[in-house]
Amino acid sequence: MTTSVSNGEISVLPAQRAQPLVQERPRSGIYRTRHTLASRFAFLVICLAIVLSSLAYGTVHYWALGLFNLGGLTILFLWVVDGWQLGHLRVSRNLLQLPLLGALMVGLVQLLPLRGVGSTTGLAQTLSLDPYATRLVLVQLATLLIYFAATLVFTDTPHRLHLLVRTIMIFGFCLAIFGLTQSITSPTKVYWLRELNQSTAFGPFINRHHFAGYMELTIALPLGLLFAGAIDKEKRLLYLFVAGLMGIALVMTNSRGGIISLVAEILFFMIVTAVWRRPDGDLPLKSSRLRIAAVRVGLGAALMVGLFVGVILLGGEVSLSRFIDTVNTDDPTTGRAHFWSVTLEMIKANPVIGTGLGAFGVIYTRYDSRNGLFRLEQAHNDYLQVLSDAGILGAALALFFVILLFRRAFVRTESRDDFRRGVALAALGGCFAVLVHSFFDFTLHTTSNALLFLILAAMATLNGRVEHVHRKRRRRKGQPSRPRPAKPSELNQSAASVV
Repeated sequence: MTTSVSNGEISVLPAQRAQPLVQERPRSGIYRTRHTLASRFAFLVICLAIVLSSLAYGTVHYWALGLFNLGGLTILFLWVVDGWQLGHLRVSRNLLQLPLLGALMVGLVQLLPLRGVGSTTGLAQTLSLDPYATRLVLVQLATLLIYFAATLVFTDTPHRLHLLVRTIMIFGFCLAIFGLTQSITSPTKVYWLRELNQSTAFGPFINRHHFAGYMELTIALPLGLLFAGAIDKEKRLLYLFVAGLMGIALVMTNSRGGIISLVAEILFFMIVTAVWRRPDGDLPLKSSRLRIAAVRVGLGAALMVGLFVGVILLGGEVSLSRFIDTVNTDDPTTGRAHFWSVTLEMIKANPVIGTGLGAFGVIYTRYDSRNGLFRLEQAHNDYLQVLSDAGILGAALALFFVILLFRRAFVRTESRDDFRRGVALAALGGCFAVLVHSFFDFTLHTTSNALLFLILAAMATLNGRVEHVHRKRRRRKGQPSRPRPAKPSELNQSAASVV
C-alpha cells in the first residue's frame, strides 16, 4: 500500500491497481474524467437524497432520519468501491469541510464526563446537558458531512454540474406547484391526509417556514443564472416563469422571515451583478456599469412586482393582509424577543463549550423567566442557538465556514465559463438568503434544508473541473490549426484538484 498526494487530492493507492485519473479519447485528443459505475450510483444517491429528504416531511422524524443515514452509508460504500476500481481514494481538500469536522469534535468533547457533580443541573455529568440529543445531532452532522464531501468529489465534470442544477430547479418547480395546490385545496393537512393541530404545514413540510427556507434555496438557481446572464435568450422566459412560481409559493407561506429573505436574495443578485467584474478582472466602463445596473434593478423590481401580483391572482391577498396584521401587533416578534432573552442567559452561563448540541429544549425551561412549563425546542435564531449549543468554539467554526464560503465563491464567479460563473453566484445567493432567514427561524435544523444548503455551498466552491475550458495554442506560420491534447499534468490538476 502506497500513499501519494496529487494536486489538491489525497489518494491512497494499492500499488498493484494504480490507474490513471483520466482516459484519453483517441480521435479528438481530448481527455475526460473516468467515471466508474460506483461513481455514477453515488452521484445518483446524492440527487435522490435532495428529492426524498424533502418529501419525507423534511426528514425530521426518526424513520426518515434512519433512511437518510442509510443513504449516507450507501455513499460511503460506493465511495470505497470507486476508489478500489480507480486504484485510489479521492478525497476533496475543500476547506469548507473543516468547520463541519470541527463541529463533530466539539460534540464529542461535550460527551466527556467533565462536569463536576456539584456544578451539574441534575441532568448529566457530561459537558452536554442532554447527551442523548447530542449523540443524535452528531450522527446527523456526520451524515451531512458525507453528503457534502461526496458532492465535492463526485460532481467533477460540467455535465454533472448541469445535471445537479437541473435536478434542483425541476424539483423545486414541482414542489412549488404541489405546495400551492395543497395550500388551496387542503391547507391544514399534509399530503391531504395528515391533520396538524400545532403547526401550519405547507407542501410536504410540517412547518411553513421550513418550506419557505427550501424555496429560498431552489429559487436561487434560476434567479442567479438570469442575473448572471448565463441563460440563452430563448430560455430566459422559461427560467423567469420557474423562478416566479417558486417565489409565489414562498410568499404564500406567509413566512415573514421567508419574504424578507427573498427580498434580500434579489437585492444580493442585483448588487453583485451590477458591480461584477469581467472574467479578465477588469471593470466595465462607467457607461456600461450604469446600463448594467439599470438592467439589474429593472429585473429585480419586475420580479418583486410580478411575485406579489401573482400572489393576489392566486387568492393570496389573505396571506398578505395576515402578514401585515402580524407586523402591526403589540408583539411583532411573535414571542421571539422573549426566546432570545432567555437564550442569552443560557449563553452567559455556558460561554465556552455551550450546553451541548441538541440540548436546547431540555435546558431552556431552567432559564425561562416565565412559568417554566413552556418547552421550546429551538431558539428561533440559529446564530444564538449556535452560541447556546456549542459556545464560542461553535460560533468561531460557523463564522469560519461563512467567511470561507463567500471568499471561495466570489473567486469562482470570476470563471471564464459563463454557466459556471452563474452557478457560483446563484448557489451563493441561495446560501445568503438562508443565512438571512436564520436570524428569525431555525430552517437549517430541518435535515432537507441543511442538505440542500451544503450542496449549494459545494456548487459555489467547486474547482475548475466543472468548467468548460477553451485552450489556445500558438502555431507557426503556415502550420494548420488543430486541437492540442491537454497535458496529463494539466488534466490531473483540473480533474483532481479541489482548492
